[in-house]
Amino acid sequence: MSIYKRIKDFFANNFPLFILYFVSFNSFEGIKAIEDLLIFSFSLQMIIIYFYVLKYPESLGYGYIFLAGIIHDVVQGTILGATSLSYLILCFFTSYIRNVTLRFKMTTEWFAFIPPLFFANLIFFIIVNNFSNISFYYIELLRNSFFTFLFFPIFYYLFNLLQKRATLD
Repeated sequence: MSIYKRIKDFFANNFPLFILYFVSFNSFEGIKAIEDLLIFSFSLQMIIIYFYVLKYPESLGYGYIFLAGIIHDVVQGTILGATSLSYLILCFFTSYIRNVTLRFKMTTEWFAFIPPLFFANLIFFIIVNNFSNISFYYIELLRNSFFTFLFFPIFYYLFNLLQKRATLD
């Protein structure tokens, strides 16, 4: 096997980890029109975790997801472990959905994203609200959840295309 093929396989197999850590380190918030005006925000990390745990569970390990949550907490300045716990709750619900679903279709996966997203954000809200002085508006969490749910099909097709392209050669 050539060195080019090995490098390509390494990056193809670890693409979800690279993108998850990249987004965690850069603290992606959403789309901004002007520097201080946030049009909408969504959690790309939750979309990545949900998609890859549902479709390709061997690509992301729970330890890597926990570490991405810790990195996100450090970058954002929230309670250490709050995001990690919400990511693991998302993984728990997603793996349950993967085990009980017979046929995978984008629409069923999209609407099945509602309970994991709700409970993951609920856990995050409870932890931040009860154990810290960080104040945030509840409507921001609701808006973030709504746009995360809304943008899931776009990233679903994008990640599906990238995953199929990586496994073609």
